[in-house]
Amino acid sequence: MDDLREQCPWDRKQTFQSLRNLTIEEAYELADELLHEDLEGIKEEIGDLMLHMVFYAKIADEKGAFDIADALNAVCEKLIKRHPHIYGDINVKDEEEVKRNWEQLKLKEGKKSVLSGVPKGLPAMIKAYRMQDKTAQVGFEWENSEQVWEKVQEEMAEFKETLDKDMSQEKKEEEFGDVLFSLINYARFQNIDPETALDRINHKFRKRFEFIEENATKELKEMSLEEMDALWDEAKTKV
Repeated sequence: MDDLREQCPWDRKQTFQSLRNLTIEEAYELADELLHEDLEGIKEEIGDLMLHMVFYAKIADEKGAFDIADALNAVCEKLIKRHPHIYGDINVKDEEEVKRNWEQLKLKEGKKSVLSGVPKGLPAMIKAYRMQDKTAQVGFEWENSEQVWEKVQEEMAEFKETLDKDMSQEKKEEEFGDVLFSLINYARFQNIDPETALDRINHKFRKRFEFIEENATKELKEMSLEEMDALWDEAKTKV
């Protein structure tokens, strides 16, 4: 990185802001490889993402703020403070107690809200899941999954009412959002990661539709829905 910042015009030009969207892209590329557990792909994407971390640290070092060692030392110190069951005299019985202690420690460190650690720029589904998980650590939680499913049904009924009564678009979106939020919560109770679940379905849909495109005997716009559906059924047995 020292050489690149000195000798490469592109690398020399980069800033925190110019790299930001590229870093987000790299994170999603790593997420794709993790979903499919492609170890070679994971290795490559970890390297790409690590490069960005080194890049940011180099820019900060040039500004006299910190270097990569400072960043790593800081996270090590934070981990020690937040694992008193390892580095202190606290006893925990399971993973859930570790998570509860983690949130309490963050508040003691000066965090104003248990939700302060949820980035505003997260995709909406991941953000909903993380907010529900974090508030659960301080007791804001349903007692069982049956209660959550009842909430899902309640929200679906309210959403259907907005359609039946042809309410405003804003109201329909609000009630549909409530349905999604409650479904995400139910998924959490069933130990299902909704983002991963939906991404798997997206991948399956892409593969099956691409099968239709590859095996169509004429232009898709000239095919009937029945003809495409027949290829879809064939795709279900192959991809």
